Amino acid sequence: MKAAKLSDRGLVRVSGPDARGFLQGLVTGNVQTLEPGEARWAALLSPQGKILFDFLMSAADDAVLLDVKAEQAADLVKRLTMYKLRAQVEVANETEKSTVIALYGGPVAEGARDSRHPDMGARLIVAAASADATLLTLGGDHGLADYAAHRIALGVPEGGVDFAYGDAFPAEADMDLFNGVDFKKGCFVGQEVVARMHYRATVRTRVTKVLLEGVAPPPGETITAGDKAAGTMGSSAGGVGLALLRLDRVEEATQAGLPLKSGETVLRLA
Repeated sequence: MKAAKLSDRGLVRVSGPDARGFLQGLVTGNVQTLEPGEARWAALLSPQGKILFDFLMSAADDAVLLDVKAEQAADLVKRLTMYKLRAQVEVANETEKSTVIALYGGPVAEGARDSRHPDMGARLIVAAASADATLLTLGGDHGLADYAAHRIALGVPEGGVDFAYGDAFPAEADMDLFNGVDFKKGCFVGQEVVARMHYRATVRTRVTKVLLEGVAPPPGETITAGDKAAGTMGSSAGGVGLALLRLDRVEEATQAGLPLKSGETVLRLA
């Protein structure tokens, strides 16, 4: 097992007697069935169904912890507070006093299991003051880059690099494939649009795992199929990458025998 300090992650605590019910009506994941020892992917969407924030939810006593991009934590608190109304909940940004550690690469006996993929591992949330000592007991810090390579190899997207906040629908970010949307839980913000795309199978764009033949293109680089734009490059590591691709144009390119390219690098579907 490896451990990595995720210095790019923050923590928002939603607590109080109405915490689960409050979040249940807002986010894409099922909060009511969230079990101890589980980290479940979910998102808060715009009314138009696009991802504003994504996070891993875990249960802690009377609270739900939201493991979110550190740079988004303050804005997530503001957005949730806007929805609060008379609900008996407290929403707090605990990024400064908490550290998120990823456990991965082997059998994991502690932390909250990351339910996005059977091999993702787990998330461990500790007090910031004790993070370094905890990492020592876990064999040291393997770093963000090593954990990113693990994530990419499993095909799991990351917001802000593999899809753009405020622009991507959950299905485009593969949230429906990695247990990030519960279509049976009832209403949530943007639910009508998301459900319509799902049941009518109208998703034209998805984050897709690719193999790279050449130098890895930077995130955001255009991918072409012949003379047509077919998508944009996301994160990559060790000759494997994630790309946001137009599925219809990929199919056309395959049928025509045209390679997908980003600059001089050829991309092949994994």
